[in-house]
Amino acid sequence: MTIDASAGAAGSLARQPEFIRCGGTARLQLTLAMADYDHVHDLANGEIQPEGITLTPLLLPVEEIFYRFLKHQEFDVSEVSFAKFLALTAQGNAPMVGIPVFPSRVFRHSAIYLRSDSKICSPEELNGKRIGIPEWAQTAGIYVRGMLQESYGLDLASVDWVQAGVNQAGREEKVRLNLPNGIRYSSRPDSCLNDMLLSGEIDAIATARPPRAFAEGNERIRRLFADPQAEERRYWEDTGIFPIMHTISVRRHVFERHPWIGTSLVKAFEDAKRRGIERTLDVAVSRIPLPWIASFASEVQRSFGEDFWPYGIDANRPTLEAFCRFGHAQGITDRRMEPEELFPPEVRSSVKV
Repeated sequence: MTIDASAGAAGSLARQPEFIRCGGTARLQLTLAMADYDHVHDLANGEIQPEGITLTPLLLPVEEIFYRFLKHQEFDVSEVSFAKFLALTAQGNAPMVGIPVFPSRVFRHSAIYLRSDSKICSPEELNGKRIGIPEWAQTAGIYVRGMLQESYGLDLASVDWVQAGVNQAGREEKVRLNLPNGIRYSSRPDSCLNDMLLSGEIDAIATARPPRAFAEGNERIRRLFADPQAEERRYWEDTGIFPIMHTISVRRHVFERHPWIGTSLVKAFEDAKRRGIERTLDVAVSRIPLPWIASFASEVQRSFGEDFWPYGIDANRPTLEAFCRFGHAQGITDRRMEPEELFPPEVRSSVKV
């Protein structure tokens, strides 16, 4: 997969972050673009300030963030698609530097859809079928294909992969692909996956966002896994993989001029996450509008550990290694990357006292 980020990287050089005075102390002023997650809430509202930094947070839809950051480098610090970040880093021309903070993580066993009358009952039966995808280079799709290949025996080269918008015609790949030998791939800009599945043109869909008919309760579409959460728990227990969808990155020239900001940001994100987890586990007050959320979070903590949403390399090594492996096998990168190559030395390990 090849991404041209040269325009955004060149354009970003014209704007340099400035130091401002706060009570006699100079602080670096940076913009931060991310989605409105509870585990970043205290960072977004200013209750937590990174050491030496004054943040101007912009809470935006992730699609808008990704486009504006990758295309124009509009923000100093930004949430970014993990697949696009991996590809750019592997190419060696990434206009950003990653820090091992992962705001979005989602298991993807629930992302595979079939017609209800399909005779396919197991992942192995997807071999030789036609599977629709919104984009080959989408992070969620990379995890789905890697999981199906390694854990369920799917031969990616046996499948006819059909790319189209999930619910609207006209969606295209955002990057130039370099598909592995043997992969059969075609685009259908004239249709959408929802309609092709209902009409029988394709046998299944692998997509993070559900097809419209399923979301509307149409009984003609079902998920491959009847109980995806149970399957995801087994997958976690077997592999230690908790899929990372997005990471946080800093414009390269900003980081290179001020490398200390990486550690400051990691510590601030950790503090915000810790407060978010404490809110989720609070049995006295309903901080999240779901019944039994504190009990469920306690159950997750027993399965995943005290910090069930970890940042850093070591705590996420099985997931990072798997995504690097999946990316190389699927042509997202020309070589297999190692987790340490994704992040600069300044943020690879936390300080221990």
